[in-house]
Amino acid sequence: MVINSNKEANEILDTESKLSEPAAGVEPGLSIWQLAFPSILGNLSYTLVGMVQVKFVGELGTEALAAMGAGSRVFFALQAIMMAISAGTTALVARAWGAGDYEEASRVTMASMVLAGLLSLLIAVFGIVLASDMAGVFGLDEATSDLATRTIQWLSFFNLAFAVAFVLQAALRASGDAWTPLWVGIGCNIINLPLFYAFIFGNWGAPNMGVVGSAVAGGISFAAGSLFMLIMWLRQRFRVRYINHGWWRRERLARLLEIGYPAALEQGVFQIGFFIFLILIGNYYGTEAFAAYNIGVNLLAICWTVGFGFSIAGSTLVGQHLGAGDPEAASRSGWRSTAWAMLSMGSLGLLIIIFAEELAVYFIGDQPITVKHTVEFTYILGAMMPLMAIEMAVGGSLRGAGDTRFPLIATLLGLVGMRCGLASLATYLGLPVFWVYASLIGDYVLKAILLVYRFYHGRWKSIDVSHEAPVY
Repeated sequence: MVINSNKEANEILDTESKLSEPAAGVEPGLSIWQLAFPSILGNLSYTLVGMVQVKFVGELGTEALAAMGAGSRVFFALQAIMMAISAGTTALVARAWGAGDYEEASRVTMASMVLAGLLSLLIAVFGIVLASDMAGVFGLDEATSDLATRTIQWLSFFNLAFAVAFVLQAALRASGDAWTPLWVGIGCNIINLPLFYAFIFGNWGAPNMGVVGSAVAGGISFAAGSLFMLIMWLRQRFRVRYINHGWWRRERLARLLEIGYPAALEQGVFQIGFFIFLILIGNYYGTEAFAAYNIGVNLLAICWTVGFGFSIAGSTLVGQHLGAGDPEAASRSGWRSTAWAMLSMGSLGLLIIIFAEELAVYFIGDQPITVKHTVEFTYILGAMMPLMAIEMAVGGSLRGAGDTRFPLIATLLGLVGMRCGLASLATYLGLPVFWVYASLIGDYVLKAILLVYRFYHGRWKSIDVSHEAPVY
């Protein structure tokens, strides 16, 4: 796996001398596209591999697709704490880098790495032991729940590798290096594809593990990428350095937790909301409707792959500009990231809507009920892409400023209050599953209004992540 372009390689060689330089502010010429483009490419590669995974697992039937969706949903829920640490890492590293304090950026990375590593082991044990109970809440048949349980257990086994990747990638992007995560991600996917083929179908002497094989293949490839990044970091080959002294300070950990815990709560609320939503679908509308939701999400994954790139760009630039003492430039970066995200995600969403039925048939085959539900869901979610772009880009910009509490409030009101409330009402009235899917319209409309209002009024500009709790 290639690590950096020539420009980034030269910057890495100069990093040690930069640690003693005075504040330098945001790097000259660092733009939204310089940060977003490599992130988009990296996540696009993961999305394409995910589509291959859906195609392979889809050949095993609707039950296998439902098991993969349920297992992945539980695993994502278990990652809430890791995502919280990642949010804190992004905000603090970006601020330190924007202020020219490169040593502090490296110490934050080290503290985040240790904290994430310890917590990931606890989460792994929790996931392995309680996998069956968590898989059972979706109301799927016994065979499908068993497959989901084994998927959760295997993904949990590789949890430490996911934690290492989350922290190092967040720190690198916050420092302005979005290319290293791209190359590592591409390398992981090059490993992943043949492993899918081997473990899902039992080819090349590998055990025939079916849908569980997709979790094993993904875990192995991710572990390889994380190990590579860890080695390079320990050898001082990255912009953020490995520092083994001065990083374990109560104030630094307090700042990480102060910024991170609202993000953890947000992810917890996010996952609880999705659990409720999917429990309603699985228990009242059957395996086909449940599988259709997960297939539609994968079809549209390319859209938020792009949005995630602009979320990273907004988060990094807002944090760096605030660290450099230029809140107006931070505001402009946030709005520009949002505009690009809305344009790109909206265009891709429209394209997928046009070909929704053809794509559903390609991935699912001759399963008319599942195809019908998939097309319905794709129409609804595809139309919401511009509003999801606002959630991703504006939410990312707020988190980059250290304002992690308001996105939590928006998620609570939108996902749990609006979506789950409307979905419960539709279920209670015995309406078709289309109306349960349609409840997400209220979710995205409300969140977009709240986040735009928050960012426009600029209270995030006064948040101080360097000392005490945020000032509101």
